[in-house]
Amino acid sequence: MGNKIIAPFVGMVMAMVLQSGSMVVIKAAMNDDFNKYVLIVYSLALSTLLLLPFLFLLPRSERPTLSFSTLCNLFLLSLCGSSGQIFAYVGIDLSSPTLASAMLNLIPALTFVLALLFRMEKVEWGHFSIQAKVLGTVVSIGGAFVVILYKGPPIFKAPISSLSSIPLSFSPHFNWILGGFFCVADSFVASIWYIYQASVIRNYPAVMVTVFFQLLFSTIQCSIFALIAVRDQSAWQLKLDTGLIAIFYQAIAATTLRYLLCTWSVQKAGPFFCSMFKPILIIFTVIMGALFLGDDFYLGSLIGAVIIVVGFYGVMWGKAKEEKCMIIDEERLQSTCQNAPLLHDKHVTI
Repeated sequence: MGNKIIAPFVGMVMAMVLQSGSMVVIKAAMNDDFNKYVLIVYSLALSTLLLLPFLFLLPRSERPTLSFSTLCNLFLLSLCGSSGQIFAYVGIDLSSPTLASAMLNLIPALTFVLALLFRMEKVEWGHFSIQAKVLGTVVSIGGAFVVILYKGPPIFKAPISSLSSIPLSFSPHFNWILGGFFCVADSFVASIWYIYQASVIRNYPAVMVTVFFQLLFSTIQCSIFALIAVRDQSAWQLKLDTGLIAIFYQAIAATTLRYLLCTWSVQKAGPFFCSMFKPILIIFTVIMGALFLGDDFYLGSLIGAVIIVVGFYGVMWGKAKEEKCMIIDEERLQSTCQNAPLLHDKHVTI
């Protein structure tokens, strides 16, 4: 492994550890009866406040004027992010951090499906890259159904019993299925967010400003939702418990620090290199879930996760192959243009 790759490698591993810890900390807080919607609001608000000073330190050249249409786009983009967070927290509450981390590997496949629906991507069935992406998408979605619908026997039992909070109105198996579909909904919304984000950043390429306003708008949107959903005013009271730890962890480690690590790693090694680390999220989440929550690891989760990861790498391989072909075509075109003789038009007069 070259010296240029070691630092991004360590950075991405740290980012995955932070994200795994995020899911476990969220589940631990909810197991201690800390309201999930209140947790979202406080975490987003603290992240917004942490990012505010950095915004003022930016040079004016990196803070172009925000138009009304850009603010509207950022508001809609934030709505995708807010919905995704709510879906993710509900999914983790009903199922487990392990299932939630497995479902995140669906994002490339769902993004490809949406790109096809919005005609952002052409399908040429004769190309191996397209075939790999289609096959990888089908495999990933099939793996997701395996994780959700087949729990199976536990293949690893934690030393302590699970502290999972289960509403009395639902059976544990129904909770698992329902939580799985909420996690799929989170991945689907995240795919919409990625596509929409690309368009917003292209028109307004100030990354720090867009992130700040997304956090700000998401805080407002989730606050409105939480005020409607949470009737008990005592749920908003902060104490020295796992809820407070989860808020600080989410704001500092899972949002701010993880974002910086991922951005820096993408800058150093490229997006494809960094995307390959997503599947190891499952490994870290299983270990942390067993150590800190007493979660068991089930056969269905193992089989489904393996299938999803195979599909994930299929989609990413197809994408990498496609980008490589595009680069080769561009180089050939440039070479042809440089070597082409100058054409003289006999009818042009000076």
